[in-house]
Amino acid sequence: MAVSPKQSSSRIDRGAPRAGEHAIVIGASMAGLLAARVLSDSYDRVTVLDRDRLPEGVSENRRAVPQGRHAHGLQLGGQLALEGLLPGFRDETMAENAPALRAGLETRFKISGHDVARTPVGSEPGSVASRPLLEGIVRRRVRAIDNVTVREQCGVVDLLSAGGRVTGVRAKDRAAGSEPVDLRADLVVAASGRGGKVPKWLEAMGYEAPAEERVDVDIMYASRNLRMRPGALGDDKIVLDAAHPGRPRGVAMLADENGTWNVTLYGYGEAHRPPTDAAGFTAFAATVTDPDVAAAIAQAEPTNEIATHGYPASVRRRYDKLRRFPEGLLVMGDALCSFNPIYGQGMTVAALEAVALRDVLRSGDAKLAKRFFKAADGPVDHAWKLSTGGDLALPEVEQTAPLPDRVIDRYMKRLVATAAHDEVVARTFFEVTGMLRPPTALLAPAIARRVLRRGAVQRPAAQPPLTTGAGATAHA
Repeated sequence: MAVSPKQSSSRIDRGAPRAGEHAIVIGASMAGLLAARVLSDSYDRVTVLDRDRLPEGVSENRRAVPQGRHAHGLQLGGQLALEGLLPGFRDETMAENAPALRAGLETRFKISGHDVARTPVGSEPGSVASRPLLEGIVRRRVRAIDNVTVREQCGVVDLLSAGGRVTGVRAKDRAAGSEPVDLRADLVVAASGRGGKVPKWLEAMGYEAPAEERVDVDIMYASRNLRMRPGALGDDKIVLDAAHPGRPRGVAMLADENGTWNVTLYGYGEAHRPPTDAAGFTAFAATVTDPDVAAAIAQAEPTNEIATHGYPASVRRRYDKLRRFPEGLLVMGDALCSFNPIYGQGMTVAALEAVALRDVLRSGDAKLAKRFFKAADGPVDHAWKLSTGGDLALPEVEQTAPLPDRVIDRYMKRLVATAAHDEVVARTFFEVTGMLRPPTALLAPAIARRVLRRGAVQRPAAQPPLTTGAGATAHA
């Protein structure tokens, strides 16, 4: 089993109370790596197990993260959380040529056909970086922590348990001829992605599997990196034109550290699949962007092939609702809740979950699972309401939103239309979607008055006709 070399100590919270001798993290995902960072302050040793070979560099996409080839946003709330967990993180992204970002000013956001007013958001500057770079820097920082060991190409076969407590894992090296080995631990954190086996392991131990909430979105992404002509998009670093009723397709574009733009086109349902040929890609983009953005895409130089990724459903596992749950086990990241990636919430929620873990560990490890799931429910619920609310508003998502959500959706349509000209509403909208403030901030009396006094919602400007990749008109 490959073990990462040590570079230098980078433990942060040396005042955290000791919780145990050994902690194991399943999965070197963003959630797993950040969990290891937090656990290193409270456990003598931390071992991260990952079934794949991990990249050595900081900008290489890895096979287990197919969505890493597509546009990824680290929300402002996530940037602040990462800076708290790994001080100097933003400076490291900048040192790798990640573009600086004046949030709210260098971002072009079009929601439901309305251009959200530009207004500064947050007190600190941010940066824009690709998913491989963000994960690569986190991995480099965690590998450097003196009491963290990363074991590559090592899968977890099962949990070990005794007396109602998880006591470790049964792991197996992926090399031919290797035999499973038992690794003992005081705590096991499962951060192995949406396909994780914890529900089955729980049932095998005599516990109930968590109930699942699911929103079937049937969404497809097509992405490629483009080198734009100088000044083609002015000072903008992020361009987003979101899907909405009547146009279940959109685009997300982010500048990156390579001097290129990651351009992701997406569509809900088979009739709105983005094409995978160059001409079709450009034509599809023209149906979801402003003319100047469409022209910039058409005139840009591709630097790679078009990559696709399908996403069937958002899934939330309600571990927080279980009456019985074994001590010595936690679940984080996509294994806890996986969101429609187009909303750019996954990395931010992973960082905020790690902050929640840090905070509950400061009070010791008694009833750790119950306290952690309660603390993590805040950021998870925040992101879940935002993403599923947007998805359930689309007729192509064949699920009916609960009545309270339908009422909120009508209010949100008015709010977004107001945000097109009202900087106060726009700033609050950015702060909530950036996970700096809770969704209830959008319902605050001062904001509601601005939204409701506006009167009837104006229709957005007409959009180009929708066509499928084959060129037939799509009926929306």
